[in-house]
Amino acid sequence: MPSSPQTPPAEESSAQVIPVALSSASVYPLSVHDTFAIAHDLGYDGVEIMVTGNSDSQNPQILNSLSERYSQPILAIHAPTLLLTQQVWGKAWTKIELSAAMAAEVGATTVVAHPPFRWQSGYAENFAEGVRHIAEQYGVTIAVENMYPWRVRGREAKAYLPHWNPIPEPYEHVTWDFSHAAIAGMDSYEELRKLGSRLHHVHLTDGTPNGRDEHMLPGEGTQRCAEALQLLSETGYDGVVAIEVSTRKAKGAGEREDQLKQTLDFARMNLGQVSE
Repeated sequence: MPSSPQTPPAEESSAQVIPVALSSASVYPLSVHDTFAIAHDLGYDGVEIMVTGNSDSQNPQILNSLSERYSQPILAIHAPTLLLTQQVWGKAWTKIELSAAMAAEVGATTVVAHPPFRWQSGYAENFAEGVRHIAEQYGVTIAVENMYPWRVRGREAKAYLPHWNPIPEPYEHVTWDFSHAAIAGMDSYEELRKLGSRLHHVHLTDGTPNGRDEHMLPGEGTQRCAEALQLLSETGYDGVVAIEVSTRKAKGAGEREDQLKQTLDFARMNLGQVSE
């Protein structure tokens, strides 16, 4: 049985510390600059930058300057492979290659990429081989993220090729997102056990199986977030846990920061670390 959330593993002092990063998606609609500032103020271990239409998110010189200014290493780059970023950095393979190049330039070892859409012919068919080649070329790891089925009038629409679930596919490295798992009706705790050493990166959030990508704070949805984090600590996971929650509805002064601090504390407690 997994350890209780209130009882960190006894071997805490000798265990490898799993970094907890703040994704720039978690501060939306605030800026990339705000991501670094908030991560620094709350005591995060680094940041994950999602490449969007915002010019700062695409500029390695600006990112390196902010990283140095706020003493926040850039631990991952999220490629602009979302449906909403289809116009960023042109063609599909260009998105992956530019993301890998920027990751190498800013010192990030991980690039997060979504699986291909079915309509991306010439990209989807050779995706696994292509990301492996680009990763080797730039000396980074490209970890393919789990997505979820699209439904139209109650029926599943085939949006991804070969599939939204990366586990059966020949991807060497996987990013696991708890909100996406919730939509798909999957138990993240059990799926992380199946992934084993293929698990390279985690998006910590929560959700419910209602068809919406909610990105709730962990503990607010149906995923076994605490147990899953404890599993990572107990099995020697050597990747990053990136906080990717939605704070766009935060209203009062400091509400967003309170939510992000609460999530950081949740992560560190269940990873067997003492929150600062």
